[in-house]
Amino acid sequence: MLSRTIEIQAVDTQNQMDATVAALNRLVRNLWWTWNQDAQDVFEELSPRAWRHMYHNAVAVLRELSDEELRVRLLDEEFNGRVQGVLRQFDAYMNASDTWAAANAARLAKRPVAYFSAEFGFHETLPIAAGGLGMLAGDHAKSASDLGLGFVGISLFYREGYFQQSINAENWQTEYYSQLDPQNLPLEPVTGDNGEPLICTVEIAAEPVSFCAWVANVGRCPVYLLDTKLPMNQPHFRDLTQHVYGGDDSTRIMQEILLGAGGVRLLRRLGVSPSVFHLNEGHAAFLVLELMRERIAEGVSFDEALAETRGQCLFTTHTPVPAGHDRFSHKLMNSAARHFCGQLGVSANELLALGRVDPADAGEEFCMTVLALKGSRAANGVSELHGEVSRKMWHGLYPNESVDDVPIGHVTNGIHLAGWMKGPVRKFLRHKLNQADSGANWAKELAKPEFWARMQDASFVSDEELWALRYRLRRELIEFARRRLQDQEHRSEPKDFIAFDHLLNPDALTIGFARRFATYKRAPLVFDHFENLVSLARDLRRPVQFIFAGKAHPRDDEGKRLIQKIIHMSRHSKLSGHLVFLENYDVHVARQMVSGCDVWLNNPRRPLEASGTSGMKATCHGCLNLSILDGWWREGYDGTNGFAIGGDEHPDNVDEQDRLDSENLYKVLSGEVIPCFYDRDEIGIPRAWLGKIRRAMVTLAARYDTTRMVREYAQKFYLQE
Repeated sequence: MLSRTIEIQAVDTQNQMDATVAALNRLVRNLWWTWNQDAQDVFEELSPRAWRHMYHNAVAVLRELSDEELRVRLLDEEFNGRVQGVLRQFDAYMNASDTWAAANAARLAKRPVAYFSAEFGFHETLPIAAGGLGMLAGDHAKSASDLGLGFVGISLFYREGYFQQSINAENWQTEYYSQLDPQNLPLEPVTGDNGEPLICTVEIAAEPVSFCAWVANVGRCPVYLLDTKLPMNQPHFRDLTQHVYGGDDSTRIMQEILLGAGGVRLLRRLGVSPSVFHLNEGHAAFLVLELMRERIAEGVSFDEALAETRGQCLFTTHTPVPAGHDRFSHKLMNSAARHFCGQLGVSANELLALGRVDPADAGEEFCMTVLALKGSRAANGVSELHGEVSRKMWHGLYPNESVDDVPIGHVTNGIHLAGWMKGPVRKFLRHKLNQADSGANWAKELAKPEFWARMQDASFVSDEELWALRYRLRRELIEFARRRLQDQEHRSEPKDFIAFDHLLNPDALTIGFARRFATYKRAPLVFDHFENLVSLARDLRRPVQFIFAGKAHPRDDEGKRLIQKIIHMSRHSKLSGHLVFLENYDVHVARQMVSGCDVWLNNPRRPLEASGTSGMKATCHGCLNLSILDGWWREGYDGTNGFAIGGDEHPDNVDEQDRLDSENLYKVLSGEVIPCFYDRDEIGIPRAWLGKIRRAMVTLAARYDTTRMVREYAQKFYLQE
């Protein structure tokens, strides 16, 4: 009898282990773990080396372990208890019925928002985003999930992602690509009723192109990634989705036809009937033509189809300069998009007119932003100032309206706080919350202004605790930078050894600059007053150091020259030891920098920064913004929560603007930032500096979270008929 009982218990244990292993394999295919600290801790513990060297990829970690090893690890009661806790959190999240959307946007559950974006940035595990546009899209999806919003995303699966950056012996950026294997990524194939991959077709250059899709489950929200690498396609179509924004304009227009028209067709095959199509930038605007094609095929006229389509679409523009909008020549449109003429029953000139500001101007190229504006019921920029710039830019489309009445509003961007917050900060703040209120729900409290208001209270977090946290984060960044720099140096100049363990100073004011190296972002502006800056940096009592990172577009030689200049200064100038450049900027590098730097530097040529979001990511970590009053910082800065470079105006002359901004940057850095940071009391704590950190957290963290942003989209646009 005893042996039978033992046998039954063994079977039960085995069944429980099998169920847990299956549940973990389901969990890793959902990106929810990328913003849940407990889940990340579990996967890191399973294989610390795999976690570190495989881009913190939970899928790859589980594939590293055999089922036998995983089952044995789960026999550890304490570890198994934490795993079960994570699985319970995940189940509770996925099955919650008390969401914001359930109370405020219930009708979107059956007819969701379809959000089209040429890129989505979720995590370093899945590098299919080129920059801020994609990171914004990924954060939008995460907050839509947190809010319980009916939401589906559409993008492309770039088989080799965005390029990896390497710096050669001449300090010049070079690019290389790595093949992405869906089996090692948090993706699942989209299948039909027969269990086989679902195959759809779309016309490109008058030829049928087949595509399948992968789904990235972002919490409760699916994001579908279209993929043309199928044997039935011709080789040039098979490679269409190989790179993010890869190739020339011919590749670009074909990718955009696949995204817009193909995305609509996939949703139809899946039985998804969106209530609104949200175009995140003009890349997806061909969906307007696909929606019109559907209605015309049902017998309505061209004008009626356009009017009905306009009622279904919302357009968000991110580009504050005319040159940044996709434009295609008549020849290219005739080559790649001529099939739309037959589908819509119009001539080539009538089709081209949909993408022109002046429909009668035969010399005007076809602009995707114009198509999106003409095909949408509402449009918005991504900050207040960007809305103003966009209304001026597109006034020609609305000649009977005053500039102020051009129908382009604004919703200022945000970031997904839980996704960007570094682990030690998550743990620190969650611990403080549990001390103050043991029953509080960390995940829900994080997005509330009331939670961040507590940061003003020294009884919730003392100055001593906050300063200790800041020191820890700076130390972690510096040690991360030392590892990266040692790897970089040994690859490029293995004989030129630097004592990396002593590079950078954990006590020094650390200023970070990391973003795309477009020329308008003026990365080297801080070095204009070079000799004076050297004196500041090398001051033994009040040292300053700079950490730079970022990529230039592969075809942007001017941006590459800026990188080259900064790297040269870091190695061969008086700033050596006080300035470093970290290669291969990605989500992981960004998280290290926004958490560990004391100051986040942003000095674009105003008003060319539509919004910017990197500085928002710095706030929750206690890193203060030092920025031009452009984009979001123009709205967020109140005089107490960071530092402004200049005022709320700018000269029209570019050279004068650069000169004035350079002077103002040096003035505020030397006269405000450095003195405040080094103003210490008798025990070495910078009370005024910490006061600014508290004010930044109170006034900025929840306000620039995508929770607020997605709610605003829902209330202003998604729920409006």
